[in-house]
Amino acid sequence: MIFYKTKWHINAVLKKFFLKVLYLGNFKFGNKLTFRRNFQLYIEKKGKVEIGNNCFFNNDCAIVALNSVKIGNGTIFGANVKIYDHNHRFADLNRLIKDQGFSVGEVEIGNNCWIGSNVCILKGANIGDNCVIGAGCVISGEIPPRTMVKINQAHYEITKINCVNIYE
Repeated sequence: MIFYKTKWHINAVLKKFFLKVLYLGNFKFGNKLTFRRNFQLYIEKKGKVEIGNNCFFNNDCAIVALNSVKIGNGTIFGANVKIYDHNHRFADLNRLIKDQGFSVGEVEIGNNCWIGSNVCILKGANIGDNCVIGAGCVISGEIPPRTMVKINQAHYEITKINCVNIYE
């Protein structure tokens, strides 16, 4: 067990170094960034990714930035979270979708958030501080601070619940 943890820690340190060199000034991260197996990061030429201090990404998370992704301090991510700051264009019916390019925007995730497993965060998402995003949600708009978002299994709808204090 100790060997596995040591190996995982060394791999993470090497991967952070490799990503910082690969993306130069386009990838900035704070102290104690931690990620597990299969963390993926892809940044286009003009894209930027900023991750704050004490952030954690569980297995199989990915960030793809053509423009801008910002993540605050102390935010944690469950397994298989995907973050995209762009969408495919698809309005021209005479062209293949893959040939129509992308519409790009920004993604901002605040401080001290918990993003559950299998969440997909899309262009235009602005998640405030101290939010909880439940497993399986798709987020593309404004989520006010101190809000919990979850899927209502009975109706298959996303409901927002404004919490007084989600940590009590």
